[in-house]
Amino acid sequence: MAAGRWWRVLTGCHIYTLMRDQSMSGISPLLKKELPIRHFAALKAAKKVQNDPKKENLNPKIEKKTNSNRHKARGLTAMEPIDDVYQKKVDPFVRVVQLPYSFMTKPNSVVVFTENPEEVTVAQQHGADVVGGMELVQKILDEEVQGDFYVSAPDMVSKLVPLKNKLRKKFPKSKRGSVGHNIPEMIKVFKTGHEYQVERDCYVLSKVGTLDMPKEHIAANVATIIKDVCTQRPVSFGPFVKRAIICSATSESLLFKAEPFFPQLTEDNEEENK
Repeated sequence: MAAGRWWRVLTGCHIYTLMRDQSMSGISPLLKKELPIRHFAALKAAKKVQNDPKKENLNPKIEKKTNSNRHKARGLTAMEPIDDVYQKKVDPFVRVVQLPYSFMTKPNSVVVFTENPEEVTVAQQHGADVVGGMELVQKILDEEVQGDFYVSAPDMVSKLVPLKNKLRKKFPKSKRGSVGHNIPEMIKVFKTGHEYQVERDCYVLSKVGTLDMPKEHIAANVATIIKDVCTQRPVSFGPFVKRAIICSATSESLLFKAEPFFPQLTEDNEEENK
């Protein structure tokens, strides 16, 4: 009896030991949640640097400077670089010349300002397109009356001030020969005259003829314009015409020597310039 009891005790202890080892080797799901878990430190992603628009405004953008007045180099007609500090500029002027070989398709239209009945009659007889006095001012402002040139009697100029901004370079001026008492002569000059003007401070752009004209006629027109340009040379200037280029709308530009077309300086001319 005693031996059987000890065997049962030993067997129970052995079973208890086996159950105890099994429970210790296995961790219940509840304990897994309660046990602290160590995490390794992870590298944080670098923050994206955002540009502050307020700070960007503090740094002004550098704009590329452009000068539309510079001569654009094109092939053999490219000009040598010129320092603007030493470049001489010309005061703007507008001139009307009589070309020896005109290529106009129709006469210019001329508007005459006068309130003298006799001058009105004379202007109409010599081919004026429109003749009148103060009544023309509003019509011109409303663009009911337009002309290629406007000439005026001297006593009318002060009454035409409202037209200065409208007519601009076409406003009658004594210096241009569009103000005077000899109305028939002014009409003749501006009816058949060829106008050219200085552009961009140092350029004279002008038509000189058509492709079907003889070259001698074109050369004569070129000579007339160059000689007239030279009459506007300031006393402080040396040679007035530096470069001459001729071209058509459908061909390349060609350089030509302008010196043969220059007016010959004489002692009388030098004294006049002084």
